[in-house]
Amino acid sequence: MLKLLRLRFITVLLSIVVFTAAAQTRPAVKDSTNYMALDGHLKKMPMLSNLKLGIAGLSHDHVHNVLNQYKQGLVNIVGIAEPNKELRARYKQQYQLPDSLFYDDLKKMATEKKPDAVLGFNPVAKHIDVVEICAPLGISVMVEKPLAATLAQARRMEFLSLKYYIKVLTNYETTWYPSYQHVYNMAANDSLGTIRKIIVHDGHQGPKEIKCSKEFISWLTDPELNGGGALIDFGCYGADLMTWLMEGQKPIAVTAVARHFKLQAYPKVEDDVTVMIEYPTATGIIEASWNWPFSIKDLEVFGDDGYMHALDSKNIVSRLNQASSTVKIADNIIPPMDNPISYLQTVVQNRLIGLTDRSSLKYNMMVMVILDAAKRSIAENKRIVL
Repeated sequence: MLKLLRLRFITVLLSIVVFTAAAQTRPAVKDSTNYMALDGHLKKMPMLSNLKLGIAGLSHDHVHNVLNQYKQGLVNIVGIAEPNKELRARYKQQYQLPDSLFYDDLKKMATEKKPDAVLGFNPVAKHIDVVEICAPLGISVMVEKPLAATLAQARRMEFLSLKYYIKVLTNYETTWYPSYQHVYNMAANDSLGTIRKIIVHDGHQGPKEIKCSKEFISWLTDPELNGGGALIDFGCYGADLMTWLMEGQKPIAVTAVARHFKLQAYPKVEDDVTVMIEYPTATGIIEASWNWPFSIKDLEVFGDDGYMHALDSKNIVSRLNQASSTVKIADNIIPPMDNPISYLQTVVQNRLIGLTDRSSLKYNMMVMVILDAAKRSIAENKRIVL
């Protein structure tokens, strides 16, 4: 009897030990968005990247994307450099960020935290400052579109990238649109024939009208800090897409017309622009504006044998070989090419060369050539031959 009691006691004790160990190793569910249901159990979602990421600036409203991902446990942010204490306090409260993440100075953050890459969410004219600091430390950089405020700044960034063997990438929202990738694939497979015309519409009602943050508006509407108005903010999308579709070709000439419809709201910069880009075998038209009646990002491509119109991120209208129009929902882009953070890791770790895509430095140097020519065309009221 004594032996039986002793055996039962040992069995219960072992059960307690096993249960306790299991409980200690099971992750605590702090935020249910970081978990997904699979086979009746909660499974942790895979991280978008295991890179140690630094953030330079918080004044670009697109920073909400990566901070939401951080809150969900999908990315690893090791430091944030932002001198504006009011702005820091707002983001700290909104995303429950620890004090240990914040720095006044980018160089100090980069030196102490040693990130694998830094994301630039600061004024466009300050992108060059991020690269000046990060390049000698061997830290790659991804900035929000466009690459720079001026062609001279872009050329300096390109020089630093080559000198210190770092990646300098540019993030566009439309890069991750499945519809755009589908249109490109069809064109690359010669389903449209030779491309003859590309038309890109981008913009919205205006940064003030859609309630961008005061910090964002303060530099977005400044000709020095942003490099211009609607031309820089939205014209860069079209220049990037055309460079991609035309396989990096340098245009023959650029002609641009800028309008200033909202003088009271945006006294310093243009709020509407039309750019015509001439290629040897095609014409590109960019219509970028802060005067659309709604937000728009679409892409039309006409070839000798067909037409495709990406209406938004998913929906496509096609007409090929004289057939009737068809409507299609694009298939999702295969990871890691479906997200800027997973893409960044792939490039930084040299698993993707990243030379001939929409985020690449090579293609974005051509974007800057186009934007610079458009600025000169507006200023001199003439066609600029390249």
